[in-house]
Amino acid sequence: MQAISITALLSQLTELHPPVLIDVRRQVARQASGMTLENAIWRDPAQWLDWKDDVAAMAGPVVFFCAHGHEIGQAMTAALCAMGKDAKYLEGGFAAWQEAGHKASSIEKDSGTK
Repeated sequence: MQAISITALLSQLTELHPPVLIDVRRQVARQASGMTLENAIWRDPAQWLDWKDDVAAMAGPVVFFCAHGHEIGQAMTAALCAMGKDAKYLEGGFAAWQEAGHKASSIEKDSGTK
């Protein structure tokens, strides 16, 4: 299971085929913040058995992020890596991203929910 630093993720997001960003924060935490990473899709971690195959079938790598880069992001990364997917979790999660002052988008602009 691999982590990705904010610096490395920022670099990858400028590439021709950037990783798919998947917000796996619990719905309560996500709604409380009102923000997410730009172009991220949200997947309810409580329903991961319902969406794991769809994520595994996505083209290219994925980066999961949860609130702090601990339990949920790491668990989703481990599960998808076990399925053969190129998956990483964001070190420090969404909290570290915000603390570093990087751009976030309102969840109202987020089109991917499941």
